[in-house]
Amino acid sequence: MASFAASSVVVLYSVVLVSWIHFNAEARRLGGSVPESDQTQQPLLFQYHNGPLLTGNISINLIWYGNFKPSQRAIVSDFINSLASSKLVSPQPAVATWWKAMDKYYHLTNKSSSLVISLGSQILDESYSLGKSLTNEQILQLASKGSQRNPINVVLTSADVAVEGLCSSRCGTHGSDSGSKLAYIWVGNSEKQCPGQCAWPFHQPIYGPQNPPLVAPNNDVGLDGMVINLATLLAGTVTNPFGNGYYQGPNEAPLEAASACPGIYGKGAYPGYAGDLPVGATTGASYNTHGVNGRKYLLPALFDPSTSTCATLA
Repeated sequence: MASFAASSVVVLYSVVLVSWIHFNAEARRLGGSVPESDQTQQPLLFQYHNGPLLTGNISINLIWYGNFKPSQRAIVSDFINSLASSKLVSPQPAVATWWKAMDKYYHLTNKSSSLVISLGSQILDESYSLGKSLTNEQILQLASKGSQRNPINVVLTSADVAVEGLCSSRCGTHGSDSGSKLAYIWVGNSEKQCPGQCAWPFHQPIYGPQNPPLVAPNNDVGLDGMVINLATLLAGTVTNPFGNGYYQGPNEAPLEAASACPGIYGKGAYPGYAGDLPVGATTGASYNTHGVNGRKYLLPALFDPSTSTCATLA
């Protein structure tokens, strides 16, 4: 698909809803998370704002901007295929089981869950066509290169690309345009720029308790960190695509299905501690879900709207 002209990008950006993973979500992870055992006593004020959720056959298209190795691209594409996998991955819990929790949001709206996702096209922009320092408008311009038909277009920027707000205020973004039904996500590789902010718990944080970092399940701090942020934003995109779905707090900075549970990956999580997690016998890597092709991933807890608690699989 041809990208929007520069003037069209400005117009579209004026009506786009944007929500993001602030880097201060890491502050909540390290300084404001509530141990799981206490969450039944401190329910989150999570609300449905009567808007639509994503439905139908949704293609997740990946726009790779910058320098990514084929092995790095495979980590993310296998994750997307794991979300959509109809095959029972053994052993459990599977990535698809984690994603299945999204059904609860649809059930509470008295709507059938007809969402079917699949990995769509992948676009490589290895020539840095817009340079190595990107604005929000340029991220949207890149996202528009993907399919325009019921998509979630995901822009992934490499470790040598600076993006407006990356590290200083956020780790990723999701946005949408209700007119064109374009939903998009941006996630940056923070391994070189701010792993202590956007790749925790695979890197020691820049503040808070200095516990040893976990070993990344795919042996790539940057990409395994990107998967966490991508998973968080996918959950938010599906359940709050246009800013009037499910979220907690103000709509200009909402806490959504996964971002409402910062820093919680396993049972017993508390500030600075990701929770009790399985550890690979030979690799020493921490994970909580199994994917296709023998992959393992660490995915965030999801807010359970039926119990008002953060639910983990590990």
